[in-house]
Amino acid sequence: MPYVMPSHPAPPRRGGGRRSRFFAALAAAVTLATGAALLSPATEARAAAPTAAPRAAAALERVANFGANPGALTMYVHRPAALPADAPVVVALHGCTQSAQLYADNSGLNTFADRHGFLVVYAETTTANNANKCFNWFQPGDTRRGQGEAASIRQMVAHATAAYGTDPAKAHVTGLSAGGAMTSVMLAAYPEVFAAGAVVAGIPYGCGVDVVSAFSCMSPGADRTPAAWAQAVRDAHPGFAGPWPRVAIWHGDNDATVAPRNADELRDQWTAVHGLGQTPSRTSTLGPNNTRRSEYVTAGGRTAVEVNKVPGIGHGTPVAPGTGPQQCGATGTQHFIASICSSYWITAFFGLDGTTTEPPTEPPVDPPTEPPVDPPTEPAACWTASNYEHVRAGRATTTGGYAYAKGSGQNLGLYNTFVTRTLKESPAGHYTIATGSCP
Repeated sequence: MPYVMPSHPAPPRRGGGRRSRFFAALAAAVTLATGAALLSPATEARAAAPTAAPRAAAALERVANFGANPGALTMYVHRPAALPADAPVVVALHGCTQSAQLYADNSGLNTFADRHGFLVVYAETTTANNANKCFNWFQPGDTRRGQGEAASIRQMVAHATAAYGTDPAKAHVTGLSAGGAMTSVMLAAYPEVFAAGAVVAGIPYGCGVDVVSAFSCMSPGADRTPAAWAQAVRDAHPGFAGPWPRVAIWHGDNDATVAPRNADELRDQWTAVHGLGQTPSRTSTLGPNNTRRSEYVTAGGRTAVEVNKVPGIGHGTPVAPGTGPQQCGATGTQHFIASICSSYWITAFFGLDGTTTEPPTEPPVDPPTEPPVDPPTEPAACWTASNYEHVRAGRATTTGGYAYAKGSGQNLGLYNTFVTRTLKESPAGHYTIATGSCP
């Protein structure tokens, strides 16, 4: 996932000395840690068997000039032989150390593009942007509307409409790992552009803001309230009232790189954005491996969010090599794991398989309000302690070097033994910063 180098490195400063050597050592240490996580996961190696070579893959078409490109990305497309007018478009974002061609050859998306007639846009980053070829999902300069990599990807969608005649109302986005986290970025920063997205082994929007917090987001993951997660999405495009993109979440149960709890946090984020609760409307299993699907359905009968938890696999894109109607993809390279063809189900979720008819677009929903808390029947309990002690006692959680009150999600300040707060518990398990008198 992340790497320590910034999106666009500044020229080196003169001198160096102990300070330069320290940061060089730090960079090397994080590189090794990241490389170990990405390049040698034993779980993926075991789960990838049996290995299947990809079918004869057609080279992607590179688009040399697609317009404004502040994020310095490269655009490729896979265009079916007979692309209909007003075709849908799916933007695909590769994982760290991967390329657009590798993702196209192994994910299986092109199989369904050819079968159902939609354009696939493959965005590719470079080692100049990030030494591990990760999309910079944790760099504010690349994740904000109108800036960096996010703006470049949005421009690719606009170019697809102008150059290939795709329908701007039928744009979708999906990606793996860092590409999955960048999918979250695109859905939040440009909700009016994308009808739906699919996040594979990714992270909620607004979690990482630098390298340190990014690693914490990956594992153990950040614990925030649905309301706090949803606010991060709304803050990405202030004033946007909907309709919001639909979101499919895919995650392996044994993922040791991006903790599986991120699937739950993504669920919390997008169900809250859609004004839904976190209890699924219906559950089911998919495929021979019994992938567990939970769906969160609006009052109009539309699945706004779904979570697909794939048993027995680690960090990667689930694929099912073969020629059957629900098979796709290839293994034999890192992070494509023999299991279930996620691209088949993602294509269906997007409504691009020719059999799914989506209900009419629903009107915008007002942001959900927190239900009123009944006054406690007994005096509220209070604790005064350092943020370190609050976290140890289970009254707060920590992410990105800060502590957050459990239940309310209020920022308590730096996670250390020097910052002291008084927390009030009311009702049980819900903590807020005490104001005024407190027993």
